[in-house]
Amino acid sequence: MRLHLLASRTHKWLAIIIGAQLLLWFTSGALMSFLPIDRVHGDHLVDRKAVTALPQGVALAPPSAIVAATDAPVEAITYRMWLGRPVAEVATAQGTRLFDASTARTLPAPTAQQAEAVARAAWRGSARPAVTIGRIERASPEYRGALPARRVAFTDPDSTRVFVAADTGRIAAVRTGTWRLYDFFWGLHIMDWTNHENFNTPWLLAFAIGGLALWLGGAVLLYMRWPKRRRRNTVIEA
Repeated sequence: MRLHLLASRTHKWLAIIIGAQLLLWFTSGALMSFLPIDRVHGDHLVDRKAVTALPQGVALAPPSAIVAATDAPVEAITYRMWLGRPVAEVATAQGTRLFDASTARTLPAPTAQQAEAVARAAWRGSARPAVTIGRIERASPEYRGALPARRVAFTDPDSTRVFVAADTGRIAAVRTGTWRLYDFFWGLHIMDWTNHENFNTPWLLAFAIGGLALWLGGAVLLYMRWPKRRRRNTVIEA
């Protein structure tokens, strides 16, 4: 009888503790499922997948000239248009760099004005909001992409921020108010309240094991309290 009482009390307190996190899991999961993923990504405001084809007849430097101008082993060369000019995006073991595709000359890192031009070219909003531009040197919960980068912050109702990588001049990330809401609930869901990215936190593992223990304890108590079993024990004791 004492064992049964101890098991019942342990199960009750475990249910209270685990139940609070279960409520957060269910609530955050439900709210995240209600948010359309394209809206979370900001696709309705920024078209970062748009590709401009190289003009026909444009004179391009041969890959050998670009390789000769690179001071590191070349892994890949991609020709593309960037801000109205053909460029060569060169991936090396030391990182990615941009070259002028016509002259094979190294291009400097995108300036604040060029980052703004990239962000505005991809902007799909109806209005043309003002922007503020900053330089990102280290990762944060909001941005974990290539560094350094330029942050182009629009003054629209969604507080949209477009991050332009300094090595490629490409849009590396888009953050909106919807994304921040989603990221907040994601942090609650995986129990990483600081960086919102670690799915293997000790807290998550502990509560997952606690949830399993809660189920097993409930199954044992259910067996011990099953009406037929209790009735049979009463007859035997009589």
